[in-house]
Amino acid sequence: MSFTSFNLNPLLLQSLADKGYQQATPVQLQAIPLVMQQQDVIARAQTGTGKTAAFALPMLDSLLNQPIQPPVLRALVLTPTRELAQQVQQSFVAYAKHTTLVSTIAYGGVSLNPQITALKAGADILVATPGRLLDLMEKGVVVLDKLAFLVLDEADRMLDMGFINDIKRIIRKVPVQRQTLLFSATFDNNLLDLSKMLLNDPKSVEIDAQNTAASQVEQIIYNVDADRKRELISYLIGSKNWQQVLIFTRTKIAADALAKEMCKDGVKTQSIHGDKSQGAREKALADFKSGQVRALVATDVAARGLDISDLKYVINYELPYIAEDYIHRIGRTGRAGSSGTAISLLSVGEEWLLEEIETLLNERLPQQWLAGYEPDLTKAVKGKKIDSKSALKSKMKKQLGLKSTSSKSKQRKRR
Repeated sequence: MSFTSFNLNPLLLQSLADKGYQQATPVQLQAIPLVMQQQDVIARAQTGTGKTAAFALPMLDSLLNQPIQPPVLRALVLTPTRELAQQVQQSFVAYAKHTTLVSTIAYGGVSLNPQITALKAGADILVATPGRLLDLMEKGVVVLDKLAFLVLDEADRMLDMGFINDIKRIIRKVPVQRQTLLFSATFDNNLLDLSKMLLNDPKSVEIDAQNTAASQVEQIIYNVDADRKRELISYLIGSKNWQQVLIFTRTKIAADALAKEMCKDGVKTQSIHGDKSQGAREKALADFKSGQVRALVATDVAARGLDISDLKYVINYELPYIAEDYIHRIGRTGRAGSSGTAISLLSVGEEWLLEEIETLLNERLPQQWLAGYEPDLTKAVKGKKIDSKSALKSKMKKQLGLKSTSSKSKQRKRR
């Protein structure tokens, strides 16, 4: 169905035409009419299916129907990471470029001053991460009493990152009479509990079976010794002449170390994670997108918000401790209906991580060996003792900053 069928403002249709958008995606077909009817919406769809346009276009249409000059903050979009905030903000700028509506962005890791200046100049829409938004609210720069729209984008990730208390503090400052939209790639009980607290008689949009990986992504599991994972990755990239590969690790230290060793293999590689400055993260991503860097190693902070056109290959150097993150990692490829390949490397002692992913997907992911990189099955008994499942879980909790009594008690730095 064409975007013209929604009766959107002609200025928005002009922007869509500029971007070459003609046919709406399934999530847009279902969500846009509901938002235009002033309904609260809880929507779930896989990454890369057009969720941003599904809430941005009807919001912009509503704001255009009730112009206010000078601009007053009437729409707030909360995102879990800087990268996703940037992606969402870019979409708002593109969709509203023929209008007088102003959007701005606020996230941590950079100076407050430019963000304060932009907000004081006036904005209709703010895209922000929760921590930085609270900083600005405490300084009196952001006031939410005129808010008409509240959007939580990738809400499940915000809960995973421990933002629930920040979200509750923000909610206490927004009007009761508002339209609330909750968009996510996965649902769980915690997210549903949050929706009951935030949304008023919401309409549900579900595009696919819950917690499923994109059907156009080929998933491959290679068994390999832990000390040969990097070698295997460099071999695949070199022998198959892959020019753009996104690689995921669980920790920042592992990301930096892997990128350094791959450079020694002759594969130009950079890393991106939460300890990098915002400028360094933006430069690494720009170099990757432009082809100056062949491989980008990222932690899960980058699993949401990285929008790389036509990315064909994602590699899990290490499977994630949180099974849902697997879906978001491999969702960086196979976007907008294109095909992609997701390769995961599995070593002895890590099988339980794959089991939890398979349970989430309700699907068996066959394991295989790559010729020349077959695992040495004697290592488990003749070499260093392999961690038990319980030991790995303890290690997981320590790395994620979880309390041993509850997997949901996560402590996170503001992003």
